[in-house]
Amino acid sequence: MTQSTAPLRLLRFGEVRQRTGLSRSTIWRMERSGIFPRRIKVSINVVAWREDEVDKWIASKLQRA
Repeated sequence: MTQSTAPLRLLRFGEVRQRTGLSRSTIWRMERSGIFPRRIKVSINVVAWREDEVDKWIASKLQRA
């Protein structure tokens, strides 16, 4: 039996803000503190986050609530 994996999806900054409800400065601060997933530099002017890591972070916050 083969195991299928979902393709890697990257979220741009606006989508991360929309999903989390966090401000730009809060995301940067939490990322530097190691509380939020690290961004990936896609190109000189573009950063993104792995969707699975952001979803896992959100799920961990919901479990604590």
